[in-house]
Amino acid sequence: MNKIESTRIGFMQGLETLAEKDDKVMLVCADSLLAMRATEFVEKYPEQYVEIGIAEQNAAATSAGLALEGMIPFFATYAGFITMRACEQIRTFIAYPNLNVKLAGVNGGIAGGEREGTTHQFFEDIGILRTIPNMTILVPADADQARQACIAAASIPGPVYIRLGSGRDPVVFENDTPFVPFKINVLQENGTDIALFGNGILLPRLMEASEILASKGIGVTLVEVHTVKPLDVEGVTAVLKKCGAAVTAEDHTIMGGLGSAIMETAAENCPVPIARIGLRDKFPGSGLPQELLDYYEMSVDDIIRAAEATIARKVKE
Repeated sequence: MNKIESTRIGFMQGLETLAEKDDKVMLVCADSLLAMRATEFVEKYPEQYVEIGIAEQNAAATSAGLALEGMIPFFATYAGFITMRACEQIRTFIAYPNLNVKLAGVNGGIAGGEREGTTHQFFEDIGILRTIPNMTILVPADADQARQACIAAASIPGPVYIRLGSGRDPVVFENDTPFVPFKINVLQENGTDIALFGNGILLPRLMEASEILASKGIGVTLVEVHTVKPLDVEGVTAVLKKCGAAVTAEDHTIMGGLGSAIMETAAENCPVPIARIGLRDKFPGSGLPQELLDYYEMSVDDIIRAAEATIARKVKE
């Protein structure tokens, strides 16, 4: 069992680091201070905090205004309230003028459904934001990667969306493992029978699946894709050409997210068989995070079966 830490706390640690060095860094909340674990930030930097209340569209517009005045606002709340409730404001008032606004969305995916259910399970967020020009999308794997992603986002021009978890997020990497935006992160190269692409909470499952596949004599190249947009097309294409088949895995609907991005890249640059692991076209129920992922066909066994079936397609084709 992986150690559990909160990506929300990791993100706030990164924001505190930024705020200490630059008083232009602002935290904008929409009655989300407690959800963001931001109490300590506000105690330390009260002048760098703006509370809007339960009015996410206003929070997005306020963030746009702060950016126009030279500030670096981080609008942080639940992922769906950013990407759905305030979608028009994100698109028109932030992305269209390419303003320097950072967005942090918690409860990304279905794994946050233990306490709050479908209204707080946000499995469409990446797909929504991928369609908006000028948007950078980061999916850090664990708490320390979230800390680094927050710091990195401040240096990326224009709007950036950082997808965070439920607050009970498995630790994947040793602390201070570099987070390098815009490039894929090849975690293992144990052969070229199949490529496994994934990010976020599913990375530990991909790692376990890779070990089991290796025990069966199947060579795996395991790749983390923490920058979903802009995708590292060159890096992804090189892996696809080398392996000739792939499986993608994400805590997101299979439509519009990482799986779609990898398949689009394959179709345009290197057509190969690909299987997608993620939420099928349905609304999920509530439950414990790991049990939910298993129930909705994102288990280690599901990844292994998809890999074996996709390799078989490669042989036939």
